[in-house]
Amino acid sequence: MHTRVVYQAMKALSSFGIPVLRFNFRGTGLSEGVYDDGNGEVEDARAAIHWLHREFGIPILLAGFSFGANVGWRAACGDSRIAGLIGLGMPLQAGGRHYTYEFIQNCAAPKLLVTGAEDPFAPRARMDSILNQAPGLTEIHWIDGAEHFFMGVPGSPAPKLDRMQLAIRAWLQSHFFPAGSV
Repeated sequence: MHTRVVYQAMKALSSFGIPVLRFNFRGTGLSEGVYDDGNGEVEDARAAIHWLHREFGIPILLAGFSFGANVGWRAACGDSRIAGLIGLGMPLQAGGRHYTYEFIQNCAAPKLLVTGAEDPFAPRARMDSILNQAPGLTEIHWIDGAEHFFMGVPGSPAPKLDRMQLAIRAWLQSHFFPAGSV
């Protein structure tokens, strides 16, 4: 919830006047409960979706980073209240965990994946293969010189969080806020 990636994504969404809810999954930070191998965390994400719908009653744009992107998309795909999904640094393998994306076949909402071209947890060919099979509009934005946290890599040491934000803003502008509507 407090990583630079999540904070910068929140700023990009907020710049369009979109209400943003950031939360920790069970057992993280001051949240109650214990880690549940992604299963209970999907329920956490669904509870957040239900709360947002009840509180605002508007279509929801779900964004998540790394583990949170996988879990959030698992919770949101196929939910008619979800207008679009943003995945930042979505992993295939990280921290001894293996992530699958079979649920993406039920995900017709517009999708944006933004990841570092040097992200060791998201090999480009495999992510392209998975997301190219998804129904509906799917955009994949690879940021050169960035790793999982959108920081620089040797040869391109400056952080790339601004490029991540620009990709989010351009996608939002293109699909949800046409010129002059914000």
